Amino acid sequence: MLARKPGDRRCRAAVGRAVIRNLNTLPIVRPGTPARPVPERIGKYEIIKEVGRGSTGSVYLSHDPYYGRDVAIKVYNIEATDDPEKARVARKMFLSEAHMVGMLQHPNILPIFDAGEEDGHYYVVTEFVHGARTLATYCKPDNVLRVDDVVEIIYKCAKALSYAHSRGVIHRDIKPSNVMLTVESDVRIIDFGIAIVADSEISRIEGIAGSPSYMSPEQVQSADITNRSDLYSLGAVMYELLTGYRPFRAGNLSKLLHQIVYATPPPIHTLRTEIPEELESVVALAMRKDPDTRYKTGLEFAADLTRVHQRLRADANKIDRHEQFAMLRRLKFFHDFSHAEIWEVLRASQWQDYAEAEEIVKEGEIDDRFYIIVSGAVQVERTGRETGRLDTGECFGETSFVHGAKRLATIRAAGQVTVMKVSSTLLEQVSASCQLRFNKVFLRSMIGRLQGNEVAAS
Repeated sequence: MLARKPGDRRCRAAVGRAVIRNLNTLPIVRPGTPARPVPERIGKYEIIKEVGRGSTGSVYLSHDPYYGRDVAIKVYNIEATDDPEKARVARKMFLSEAHMVGMLQHPNILPIFDAGEEDGHYYVVTEFVHGARTLATYCKPDNVLRVDDVVEIIYKCAKALSYAHSRGVIHRDIKPSNVMLTVESDVRIIDFGIAIVADSEISRIEGIAGSPSYMSPEQVQSADITNRSDLYSLGAVMYELLTGYRPFRAGNLSKLLHQIVYATPPPIHTLRTEIPEELESVVALAMRKDPDTRYKTGLEFAADLTRVHQRLRADANKIDRHEQFAMLRRLKFFHDFSHAEIWEVLRASQWQDYAEAEEIVKEGEIDDRFYIIVSGAVQVERTGRETGRLDTGECFGETSFVHGAKRLATIRAAGQVTVMKVSSTLLEQVSASCQLRFNKVFLRSMIGRLQGNEVAAS
């Protein structure tokens, strides 16, 4: 139940007016939008291929020969004959980003290199990050990231937003699809098309603007926007990354905006029991309804995340991601993998330590994970009898290739052992080249064991 407060009627009216205005300002990608011909050149940039398309424009891959770097070129649709209102918004979004060429120099903000207009094409040139995915990939209950990874990602975002805010820029559209994760697990905040820039009127879009599910209450009510609105949106993103669910969900836009103003999202621990209380408190503080009671700056947000991360690492005694990468690089299983492919597998995995004689896989159970021995050794048992042994760098779990198949053997730790578990579901999310590489090496290892007259592991 939503508690009714004084002023509810006025707020509901404001929400209703905001909804009507918002219908004309929110970017909408319509299925079946006809493809536009790919130009050969835009400005001084030769176009390689189209890499993305939406209602406000298209994105192309190009190469800048002068600086020797690949770049992304976002071309805005500003044809008044198409839809005058949409063209007006697209033009303001272009001006907003063009205004910030070279303005934001931060490792976790996608840099804007150039902007211009040629033959009616209005374009913005940014860094092109090969192999990057947006956080939207990891916003499903069956495909969430590790808690440690989420904390690190949001920490970097909070620091980046603190920098942008110090330069007088409020993003206004922080959401999973506007945060990229590189193959090295680094972060880039993208798309400042509806940002508010201090002392600049050229880019302002009237009414409310942004993505409804991540809007702060003050955005919904068309109130004054400060840096704390971005921090609310970042809290909403963190909620979704931790749980796989958006904090507020409704059947229509009016109900959704009403929930943002009045409702409390379901407690995070009810959706993912492993989330510690102190981390849930951080998200709750970022998402408070009253902006004056939220974090004052991104640095405050980041500081609390640092404290939580330190406790998580102390409690779990987990090693750093880069140390894990270095360990995998030395294993024979990964000798043919590129650095980027190892990072992809690492993100699709979980590491676990086992004590001597502890059971890792049980004969007869159904399990969709592959296993790689990072350190130590394991023994293979069938019907209670030891039939083989696997050492560091070897793998097991070949029955994962068959949906619903039962394990053929029990795998037990032979002393202290560290195992990397790779979910077949998460492995489907990595690049096709990484999947092919993983499957090839995994099957080659299995065939090698069989040819050596060893019993298949599981």
